[in-house]
Amino acid sequence: MADSKPTFKPYVPAETSMKEFTIPALFIGLVMCVVLGAANAYLGLKAGMTIAATYPAAVIGMAILKVLKGNILEENFARTVGSIGESVAAGAIFTLPAFFIAGIWTEFATTAHYLQATAIMLAGGVLGIMFVALLRRVMVEDAELPFPESVAAAEIHKTGRGGGTGAKFLFGAMGVGAVIQSLGQVGFFATAWQKFVSFPLILKTFVDKKLIIGSKMTYDGGLVLSTPGISPAYMGVGYIIGPKLASLNFSGGLLAWGLFVPILTYFLAPDLLEMWLVNNAGQTPTGDDWLGMATNVWKYIVRPIAIGGMLVSAGFTLFRMRKSLITGIKRSIGDVKKAATGEHVAIRTEQDISFKWIMIGIGLTAIATFFIYNFFAQDIFAALVATVVMIIAGFFFAAVSGYLVGMIGSSNNPISGLTLSTLLVAAILMVALGMEGNPGVAAVLGVAGVVCVSAAVAGEMLQDLKVGHILGGTPWRMQIGDLIGVGLASLVMFLPLVVLQQGDINAGKMANPPYEGGFGGPKLPAPQASLMALLSQGIVGGQMAWPLIIVGMLMGFGFIAMQVRSPMLVSVGMYLPLETTFAIFIGGILKGIVDKINAAKSHNDAQKARVENTGVLLAAGLIAGEALIGLLFAALAFFEVSLFSLASELSLAISFVVLLIIGWILIKIPINNAGAPDEPAPPTAVM
Repeated sequence: MADSKPTFKPYVPAETSMKEFTIPALFIGLVMCVVLGAANAYLGLKAGMTIAATYPAAVIGMAILKVLKGNILEENFARTVGSIGESVAAGAIFTLPAFFIAGIWTEFATTAHYLQATAIMLAGGVLGIMFVALLRRVMVEDAELPFPESVAAAEIHKTGRGGGTGAKFLFGAMGVGAVIQSLGQVGFFATAWQKFVSFPLILKTFVDKKLIIGSKMTYDGGLVLSTPGISPAYMGVGYIIGPKLASLNFSGGLLAWGLFVPILTYFLAPDLLEMWLVNNAGQTPTGDDWLGMATNVWKYIVRPIAIGGMLVSAGFTLFRMRKSLITGIKRSIGDVKKAATGEHVAIRTEQDISFKWIMIGIGLTAIATFFIYNFFAQDIFAALVATVVMIIAGFFFAAVSGYLVGMIGSSNNPISGLTLSTLLVAAILMVALGMEGNPGVAAVLGVAGVVCVSAAVAGEMLQDLKVGHILGGTPWRMQIGDLIGVGLASLVMFLPLVVLQQGDINAGKMANPPYEGGFGGPKLPAPQASLMALLSQGIVGGQMAWPLIIVGMLMGFGFIAMQVRSPMLVSVGMYLPLETTFAIFIGGILKGIVDKINAAKSHNDAQKARVENTGVLLAAGLIAGEALIGLLFAALAFFEVSLFSLASELSLAISFVVLLIIGWILIKIPINNAGAPDEPAPPTAVM
């Protein structure tokens, strides 16, 4: 007798009628969609990383709906809508600042640019949802796809039915992060400290008729020393990614500031000093002046090298996943055939948006996208080609993104690598069609923007649909909820970018004019967007700094040959300010200390899971708290509101006290909540 395959049974049976798509659940989801999306935009622009919103959205939604007497399907719906904003934000920050960095938008905050950005995000978001609705049934039922983060989120919902949600840790840490960020903004403590330590370089005869003739001068160069940035968000990121990945990221900072900048400053010191004397005749350069010169070396020489490393690293990431990518593409073709021929499903838990409406949605979005590209390129044929490329690449990468989420989770989904592949194809096609200059660059970035948002939304959406599949949610309701969430996120996500961009510029001007801030600056480095801008300019506009890029590419190949676990993290670490990577590293070290204490106390798996959950909730809360208050202070700077200052001689000493407080929170509280050895294991939090 042949073995029959066991029938899957969701937590809430298909025949059970239960409230799901309700006004409270939708409202809570939309608020989380905007808040978590804005927080991730803040984090991504500053640190080049985002965190998956599924877990915090689940905890927040459960906490609020428990008070409102909501059920588990309402919680599932609220989490689905609430987490989609993070994926729209990821697509936005990876591509939209590139329009400004590449010089396509000379001003970022204009009505026209808001409309263009909204159209790109909306088109990409709708396409991602439509593509996933087409593929959902086959992918969520595939036994070969473990969906690790989806299973964890579903178990969290189940556990929340019987007890606490852990919301006190999340909200408590948000308050701590908000207070620390507020005190740092008003100067109660120093958020970072840098000093240029000089050393004599070369005694040479400086012969120049315009300057000093025949005199001997000491050309000072040196090493930039820095403290970690006192940032709850950066330390929270380091805690979540762990000591190994945080160390890799910090190693990039050490390479940049401990090797490349000192060496280059050493050899360029005479030229740097000559330029300085031309502008400041009769003066002697100070340590602050040399710090500025070293920063320029990092900005204009080391950063392009880092971008070359990022380019190779992105390609290597896709190469390592080649089997999964090929499998995902093959599956997507077969899945479309099954979806197109599938008959109407009467079972509630298997009902998607109908195939007819999916096709209509894809068709309308393609038409709208054509007009967007025609606006950028001012060429009908080029716009048509770009639209076709976008639809094909968007579908395949949405399918691949969903497949990778099923294998490794949303947190590890290489969205920037998928986007980079699309950008390169689009750029080569634009060059082949004779497009050049700003119109060609804009068209390339437009294609990349839509595909990036589409792939990010598809991965997040499929992850949430798998949670709904486990819990017994109704797919079409979740898909409609996400369409509403994508619509709202697309309408508002440009605003946090504007506030951060102009707020950074205004704050810098008020504090220390003149100041070159905004996207690509020291406070908002936006590494992925800078990479997109540089490549599109280089291929289409012929403005690539090829010697530096090639050096960086060779460095990337060197990392690969040395079997570095994540060459991308090292390259991004080179691109980010040193205080940022240092703070992320400190967060990783704190997680390593927690792991050591777990081992020393011989905690069992259940206790380790409780420690892990508590730590991740605290880290996520610190990130969200700093991000939201950071946006508030950026808004004050945007409106040029001057703040009082509490600066004192003890500000640096207070910084170390704040550092110790954050460390105590991320170590002591998780360990204290390990629980008894005989308590049942909770679901493990996966970010």
